[in-house]
Amino acid sequence: MSEQLKDKVALVAGATRGAGRGIAVELGAAGATVYVTGRSTRARRSEYDRPETIEDTADLVTEAGGTGIAVPTDHLDPAQVRALVDRIDGEQGRLDVLVNDIWGGETLFDWEAPVWEHDLDKGLRLLRLAVDTHAITSHHALPLMLRTPGGLVVEMTDGTADYNRDTYRVSFFYDLAKSSVLRMAFALGHELGPRGATAVALTPGWLRSEMMLDHFKVREDNWRDALTDVPHFAISETPRYVGRAVAALAADPDVARYNGTSLSSGGLAREYGFTDLDGSRPDAWRYLVEVQDAGRPADVTGYR
Repeated sequence: MSEQLKDKVALVAGATRGAGRGIAVELGAAGATVYVTGRSTRARRSEYDRPETIEDTADLVTEAGGTGIAVPTDHLDPAQVRALVDRIDGEQGRLDVLVNDIWGGETLFDWEAPVWEHDLDKGLRLLRLAVDTHAITSHHALPLMLRTPGGLVVEMTDGTADYNRDTYRVSFFYDLAKSSVLRMAFALGHELGPRGATAVALTPGWLRSEMMLDHFKVREDNWRDALTDVPHFAISETPRYVGRAVAALAADPDVARYNGTSLSSGGLAREYGFTDLDGSRPDAWRYLVEVQDAGRPADVTGYR
């Protein structure tokens, strides 16, 4: 365990599973106190109806060496978010890191369905979950963060600004949601920078989340079995990899140099020197452009 973040307080909004869980655990491994939020608890599941819970994530944070605190929160409800921030203020008196990782849209988008054919209610729900939640959380949490100089906001998305600018991402609503989060980081950078804090957008690569592993009918210990059907999955990474990216940013006294920019786990691994759990250093977004999207055969040589 590192103690680089021993006196830091973090809120990982949307930490039930996937990238949010990986980020929370790695912040804990660096010694932070981490509030983990979401709608899936041991008493009640979200509409995903999956087994992962925020209590499980909090336990993993504590096991990693930090202090994990689970707070059930629907980030679409301003009153619940306000109560969450009031609790953090009352218990800690500060907030150093805010990770906006709320998503919840995996069952709400159709691949390549044009907007006029896409289910409108699902599309609008996706935007509310992916965009409104981030805005609501920042609105309530940032005044607490700004009390202490050096705060960091990480807006989690899918795709770098360069990649998403030139690439149609799945469908209208998905594309709009992920691009909106990129722009949020840019706008927050302008608002926070002069006030002593930093905002960035961050994307993992092809994430071996719990849901992705289930989709390919593999586990983390045998994930390479999926390569027979999906060879480019060889560039994939664990959620802990992007977690290490966030921990590195949070511990960097010069993090303001990234203010308002778009970052990736693979790019930051080159900058800070961390690796994924297996010791590799996957650079998924460079691979996607140069290999997968270019129509070349799957070969991760030089990319991890």
